[in-house]
Amino acid sequence: MNKLKDELSGEVKGLGAHLGVLVKWSLIACVVGLGVGLVGVAFHMAVAWATQTRVDNPWLLYLLPLAGLAIVALYHLAGIYEDKGTNLVMNAVRGESNMSFRTAPLIFIASALTHLCGGSSGREGAALQIGGAIASSAGRRLGFDQEDRRILIVCGMAAAFSALFGTPLAAAVFAMEVVHVGVMHYAAIVPATLSSLIASYLAERGFGAVPTSYAVARVPELSPLSLLQAVGLGVLCAVVAIIFCQLMHTTHDFYQRYIPNPYVRAAVGGGIVIALTVLLGTRDYNGAGGQVISAAVAGTAVPYAFLLKMLFTALTLGAGYKGGEIVPVFFTGATFGCVVGPLLGLPASFSAAAGMVAVFCGVTNCPMTSVFLAYELFGGQGLGMYAAVCAVSYLVSGYGGLYTAQEIVYSKIKPARYERK
Repeated sequence: MNKLKDELSGEVKGLGAHLGVLVKWSLIACVVGLGVGLVGVAFHMAVAWATQTRVDNPWLLYLLPLAGLAIVALYHLAGIYEDKGTNLVMNAVRGESNMSFRTAPLIFIASALTHLCGGSSGREGAALQIGGAIASSAGRRLGFDQEDRRILIVCGMAAAFSALFGTPLAAAVFAMEVVHVGVMHYAAIVPATLSSLIASYLAERGFGAVPTSYAVARVPELSPLSLLQAVGLGVLCAVVAIIFCQLMHTTHDFYQRYIPNPYVRAAVGGGIVIALTVLLGTRDYNGAGGQVISAAVAGTAVPYAFLLKMLFTALTLGAGYKGGEIVPVFFTGATFGCVVGPLLGLPASFSAAAGMVAVFCGVTNCPMTSVFLAYELFGGQGLGMYAAVCAVSYLVSGYGGLYTAQEIVYSKIKPARYERK
């Protein structure tokens, strides 16, 4: 009897402790979701304004080199001479470094300038840095210990990503999954999920931001043949993901080696983007390219568009312009899938959608996030097919990725820890 009482007492104490943690992180998640969500909404509006202004004033493209010079100058004035981008956020989550609050306004302004003048970039990388910087700075000022600050940064990342895209489930999982491949720290699941949901609700209901979504014309029925076709698409998307990552890293290293001066590098990179745009006679590869993604999911894409988008993005971000890689990855995956899918016997619309999330999976090594993205972007129909394409892309893409600070904890082939060779 005494043993039973002791066990019950222990369970009650444990329940009380966990409820206390729930209350603590629920309150913190509300603050983070609202605060970072507001900044995320402002960033979304700034990028949307910059994009529309560029479309209305095509001559702004020719100011891209000047925008690059301004971006470099802003970072230097703030005392930042080597910007690690999203890698810095990952290091902060691991407790290996701190993020300064000044990172948030810097990446906000620099990303808006990049979009305003036609650089090929996205916005999610900037969102992760904005959310991480605000959360990290707030945690230090409020006296949070290192472990709690790590969770707080994850919350900030999730809230900013969610406010931008309106995909709260994918945002929460991505913030937990992207840092350590193979391990998710579930201690952050409640605050990350709540802050993500609150930021999404604030953006949609408070400011009328429309969540990102696409209508897929036809999803194939699950069958032995369609599953085999999905596997083939996953393999091809993995190859594209590898090429994308290699091109990004190689271009960055090339710029650093042969054009060491960051001002000259930005000016040259901007000039190359202008020259390519004029040569091609289209503005489809400037900015994020949202209209091209929509057209691809509707079933229409230029056969070589995915190659050009990879090139434009590598030239832009490698030269020091800011933003993010994920929307360009969506562009690449959607246009590639739209063209290649029908060759495998798959509907173009479905293949474009699957290509989006599969190439994303290959470059980020985040399979769970990719499945949630498929659900939130395209709806629940055919979710198993999307999951199959993503799973294959995750495996075949190997151990590279966009983020050099990302840690591969477990092997993709064996149930054992991964040892980097």
